[in-house]
Amino acid sequence: MSVFVGTSVDGFIARSNGDLDFLDAGGSEPHGYDEFIAGIDAIVIGRKTFETVLGFGAWPYGKRRVVILSSRTLDLSGAAGGVVEQMAGDPAAIVARLAATGAHNLYVDGGVTIQRFLRAGAVQRLIVTRVPVLIGEGIPLFGSLPHDVRLHHVATTAFSGGLVQSEYRVEG
Repeated sequence: MSVFVGTSVDGFIARSNGDLDFLDAGGSEPHGYDEFIAGIDAIVIGRKTFETVLGFGAWPYGKRRVVILSSRTLDLSGAAGGVVEQMAGDPAAIVARLAATGAHNLYVDGGVTIQRFLRAGAVQRLIVTRVPVLIGEGIPLFGSLPHDVRLHHVATTAFSGGLVQSEYRVEG
């Protein structure tokens, strides 16, 4: 399971109200997302991220399989044209259910969802792109952890628009 996420330099993935407007501070230059997503079997997001994505207008994931995590019944009709389903449960069970259907290369996105899967030891790869802006407060990328999560640095790339992207492999 992989994480590919943008943050402010001070570590926030969204403003407190969920707004992502500050992510534009790095410009719109390519930073590897298209190459990353090409190797993904399914995207796993939480309810709040799903609601945020619905506000983008057109469904951004095309025909790629998207799993929305929520214990509440959701209206998935807003993802018109998408391949969308809902699941609930702990990270290990979700990963196992997806693997049983042939989905092995998973992309997890959204603050709470990333934190849950990281705490459960389900994340193997982190790609964090820092956007050159400080926003002071918001939704943090990382929350509390039951123990240290050791990372192995794979690569860091600086882009001309100011983005700095680091890739890590989760050890363990």
